[in-house]
Amino acid sequence: MLKHFRVAGRLAVKLAELGVPVHEVLRKAGLPQDLFQQTRVLVSTEELFALWHAVESVSGDPLIGLRLGVETRTERFHPMGIAALSTENLVEAVKHMARFKKLTVPEEIVSSMNDDEFSINFRWLQAVEAEPRALTDHCFAWMVTIAQHGTGKPVTPLRVEYIQPRASVRAMERHFGCPVTSGVSRNAIVFRAEDATLPFVTRNMELLDMLAPQFDEQMKLQKAEDSFIELVRRAIQDRLTGQRPSIEVVARALHMSSRTLQRRLQEGGSSFQRVLDEARHQMARYYLSNSALELNEAAYLLGFQDPNSFGRAFRSWEGVPPGDWRETHRASATA
Repeated sequence: MLKHFRVAGRLAVKLAELGVPVHEVLRKAGLPQDLFQQTRVLVSTEELFALWHAVESVSGDPLIGLRLGVETRTERFHPMGIAALSTENLVEAVKHMARFKKLTVPEEIVSSMNDDEFSINFRWLQAVEAEPRALTDHCFAWMVTIAQHGTGKPVTPLRVEYIQPRASVRAMERHFGCPVTSGVSRNAIVFRAEDATLPFVTRNMELLDMLAPQFDEQMKLQKAEDSFIELVRRAIQDRLTGQRPSIEVVARALHMSSRTLQRRLQEGGSSFQRVLDEARHQMARYYLSNSALELNEAAYLLGFQDPNSFGRAFRSWEGVPPGDWRETHRASATA
């Protein structure tokens, strides 16, 4: 299973249009400031959640996810969205998106159909915490966008269900045009079966046939990219033994030049510094959770010059000092 999500560059544009400073979102999320300038924007589940938590926090808008999920201009749709619109109806559109998601990211789109209802929910397969509210809202608003754009009609859901409570229920009900409930066992958006099977006026099987081979090729490419990034991360972790491995050292271990290594990482939406940070972050969590190492010993093993440098890095990753993080997780494990 792949471990990274591709984040559409359109997100940065939409944030800017809504007056949300992208640089502040990235800073708060602990992500590189040039993230959206990279050829392919790839993030882990943890980074994706951090990004959407930052969107919530920086915007201060409880409806920001809904606003980001609304799109009226076809030319702004992601290619996967255009392909979905080229299918027969909402049921087939969701099936198409589910297949693409299953093969390219650690996420599932799960749908079920009966005589009366068509429900859709999202599963984040590598999540260790509840998904950000804005991310769930965005996914649901995007489903409504696909339904309305595809049918050419003001289709509204039958209801929207949330596990976590929402602060602006009435505003959300006005947006969706249906009841919004919380405190249930799943996050789901539910359409009437008759609406889910309405024919799409955007149906274009010729276009879908043209796009399908491109999606297949993209999926093969992304699998190779993700595997390569994981290979580099493991090579770094194998050499985190009291020193910070350089790109030259890692490149030699992988039998390639440092220039080739950097180029392939950039093609995969990453960089050597970013993979190094990810490798250190993973190992730091492991050391603090599963060993009795002192913090200065962990800092040394991770290749930091001193414990203060390690402390600053760890705070940027987790938002708290390493000692506090260790105590919290030890208390949780004991409980």
